[in-house]
Amino acid sequence: MSTLFLLRHAHAGDPERWSGDDAVRPLSDKGRRQAERVGRLLAGADEAPDLLVTSPMVRAAETAEIVGTALGVEVVVDRRLVGPLYAQEVQDILLAAGPASRPCIVGHDPDFSSLLGELLGVSVVPMRKGALARVDFEGPVRSGRGILRFLVPPELLTGK
Repeated sequence: MSTLFLLRHAHAGDPERWSGDDAVRPLSDKGRRQAERVGRLLAGADEAPDLLVTSPMVRAAETAEIVGTALGVEVVVDRRLVGPLYAQEVQDILLAAGPASRPCIVGHDPDFSSLLGELLGVSVVPMRKGALARVDFEGPVRSGRGILRFLVPPELLTGK
């Protein structure tokens, strides 16, 4: 059995109100709080991620760093997490990132909603900003072979 976590980057404000390069748009205060809550949730889990692989875009990298710090795990950057994602490409990203039993990829929508659907063998499964999903597989990550263990929207993560 293999496990894959998907974490959509936390809130980064309204992209229409951002005047700079979208690649450097940072997390908002709300987004930092969301990422801290995800980190606390996972830090208390029996089977937390043991590696985070993130898109280089600032909002995703900041999300990954906050969660990685809470877990005490390494964060690896992979440019392929910026664009459209498919199951085989995710498997390639994970192999390149190094050994991990429970990796977590951190990225963007609409890519993650489409990817989650593909992994489960259904249509798009919406992932809100700051949402966390766990998908298990018998063997490697493959299209239509995933078993959804949970999908936690950010609204359920409360606390300081």
